[in-house]
Amino acid sequence: MTATYTFDVFSSLDGYGSYGGDGDWGGYWGKQGPELLEHRRAFFDTPQRMVFGATTYRQFATMLAESSEGDDVRDPWVSRMRSMPLTVVSSSLTGPLDWPDATVASGDGIEVVRRLKEESDVPLRSHGSLTLNWALLAAGLVDRLQVTVFPVLTGRTGTDPVFGGADDFDLELLEHRTLDGDIQELVYRPTRHVPRPA
Repeated sequence: MTATYTFDVFSSLDGYGSYGGDGDWGGYWGKQGPELLEHRRAFFDTPQRMVFGATTYRQFATMLAESSEGDDVRDPWVSRMRSMPLTVVSSSLTGPLDWPDATVASGDGIEVVRRLKEESDVPLRSHGSLTLNWALLAAGLVDRLQVTVFPVLTGRTGTDPVFGGADDFDLELLEHRTLDGDIQELVYRPTRHVPRPA
């Protein structure tokens, strides 16, 4: 049996994963509340392996190094996530990495994750890592797509379109919940869209 792979991503309502420097947003667009934070922390109560691309790893490593206790980047769920084993898919990074239990897997990301799915005895989860996950979606390796939608529009300051490089997919809704009154968590099973014959 192969391990389940979840592509986990935060998004504004208009589909951006982050915001530019001229915005006044903070943290998760300044909208994270106690219910979201506890829900996120609970994800890491069970063993799993994190999978990042090099860019996401560098972003986390930089944010953690530049942060101090009490900053958004050190929310308890991030600390719990950092305690999980991590595979960084990269042809440019070499170890050791500034992560307690991290390994670098060079080579084609699709083959790396295909092998991890076959060999891992715990579920796999990726947070962010857009380019990597677009390729994994296209290869049919993403079992669950978890999108947490924050109640903001970032048409002027939004950066990193969450699905800007993805193919077309039909989505089957598996789970949904509202957190802190207005944050939506949606979990889907993605299936590549097959156009109807003309």
